[in-house]
Amino acid sequence: MSFEHPNSEGRTLDEVYRTIMGRAPEHDFDPKIDRMATIMDMLGNPQQSFRVVHITGTNGKGSTARMVESICRHYGLRTGLYTSPHVEKVTERIRIDGQQLSDDEFVDIWDQVKDFIDLLDAKSAEVGDPKMSFFEVLTTMAFWAFADAPVDVAVVEVGMGGLWDATNVLDGDASIIGPVDMDHMQWLGDTVEQIAEQKAGIIKSNSTVIVGPQPHAEAVLPIIERTVREKHAQGLIRDGEEMEVVSRQPAVGGQIATLRTPNGLYEDVPISMFGEHQAHNALSALAAAEVVVPVNGPLDGDVVAESLSSVKVPGRIEVVRTSPTIIVDGGHNLNAVTALRDAIEENFDFQQLVGVVSMMKDKDVEEVLGVLEPMLETIVVTENSWKNRVMPAEELERIAVDVFGEDRVIRRDYLPDAIQTAVDLVDSADDTGVGYGHGVLVCGSFVTAGDARMLLKEQMNEDLRKPKSERVQDDPSRSAPDCASEGPDPEEG
Repeated sequence: MSFEHPNSEGRTLDEVYRTIMGRAPEHDFDPKIDRMATIMDMLGNPQQSFRVVHITGTNGKGSTARMVESICRHYGLRTGLYTSPHVEKVTERIRIDGQQLSDDEFVDIWDQVKDFIDLLDAKSAEVGDPKMSFFEVLTTMAFWAFADAPVDVAVVEVGMGGLWDATNVLDGDASIIGPVDMDHMQWLGDTVEQIAEQKAGIIKSNSTVIVGPQPHAEAVLPIIERTVREKHAQGLIRDGEEMEVVSRQPAVGGQIATLRTPNGLYEDVPISMFGEHQAHNALSALAAAEVVVPVNGPLDGDVVAESLSSVKVPGRIEVVRTSPTIIVDGGHNLNAVTALRDAIEENFDFQQLVGVVSMMKDKDVEEVLGVLEPMLETIVVTENSWKNRVMPAEELERIAVDVFGEDRVIRRDYLPDAIQTAVDLVDSADDTGVGYGHGVLVCGSFVTAGDARMLLKEQMNEDLRKPKSERVQDDPSRSAPDCASEGPDPEEG
């Protein structure tokens, strides 16, 4: 991927990132997309230069997006992928042909759009409106990069909601609405019906609407179906009606599923992710790919199998270490954690599982811990690096004691010490020394998952083998990972 304007000013990714992060987070938004429509006009409407798969829902957007992108890319289409949040590094959010932007490419895109953004900010200030938000700027950069590449199809995950989301300047050829549940209520509404209205906002007249399984179907489906009619959308494909997961069974590293779409039956498709929910995500992805891939009839089964078997999503039931098994997962609401528990119970044979948990203070912490409680022998509560939103470990400990009982709760204020404590617990119970049946689950937030991945990759493989006296202890002066800098909501989407 090349750009015409090199980074002549010599800015680093960190400098650009901090500049963008200084803007309002995505949850601090006006209920309108006027700024995004204006910046698109100023740039020549780059979002109209490619086909679009637009994805919303409370859970599963990131996994579904990566599956759609993989199918399209394996079919020879040039792809753009825009997801959120990032787990370790902001460049993860914008990908061309499956590859995240390099640091220099990210900076170059910023250099190409920043003058337009500054101009729009100045016009907004004149009428008392706010500057573009962090997420609006990143979305602008993504659409510009996709048009510049150029890509054939862009797969775009909504940041939050749908109707007023910055991505909703798109006219999706396929609009996927995953499970709609209660989350982000302070911004999207107090009822599932209000949240469904927001999600259904991505439906356009050009859209084939693909609907995943709905935990509140009686409330949500009528709203989606009404919006399809009102917008005169091209079609409606519902999980369990026009498409279905015919069968599925666990397999090494994931599962095998037979999927039926309006175009055909795909038998024994390997999916390299755990859990029934991922089979349904794959089904939605396959139906969306049928819309944007220029092929009449069903897609080639071998291409579908190759593409879905290659998709791995960081921070989603991700095994990052063995002996003992360490799993990280970013799920932070009831639906996501229930899917996590079901997938672990289906695919792993743990006699002992110790949890390392850090959550944001605005989440339904007690309910999430209640879902985790039956499968965890012990919970180690801690804090991730997002200091302005993380629930203090002391407060999380009080809630955990109410759910687990005092004898099953340990508090460690610093995440590396929490992980080490959990590993020590499972190691001490492992009589064979091979780690089989003993595991650690690090979960509660995408920031927690990102912090753990970085620690385990860059430090813990060496550090966990040292005596505790030789390890780095809780030092508040240590720098936090990139994903946890001050700025946007780390749980976007």
